[in-house]
Amino acid sequence: MDAGYRGLAKRFPDQVQAPPKEPAKDASAEEVTAWEAARKKQSSERICVEHANAEHKQWRPLQRYLGRREYYTETHLAIAGLVSDRTAER
Repeated sequence: MDAGYRGLAKRFPDQVQAPPKEPAKDASAEEVTAWEAARKKQSSERICVEHANAEHKQWRPLQRYLGRREYYTETHLAIAGLVSDRTAER
């Protein structure tokens, strides 16, 4: 999640995690080091989710969905099942 969702992270702290705020330009070296460590920790936690999202987007029907809106859920669930099956075979 990018910094634009800070309000969402405040409303749902258990479900949404916004990136840590960047320290000010005149921040001490310790503050900058702590910020970099927090950013790296969040990135490490999110990488598996980002990879899972990327796998769905590699399927052509989801790259540019032009079908009717009411069928999107069925299409996405079908592709999610295929992705899950392919992942289980690995």
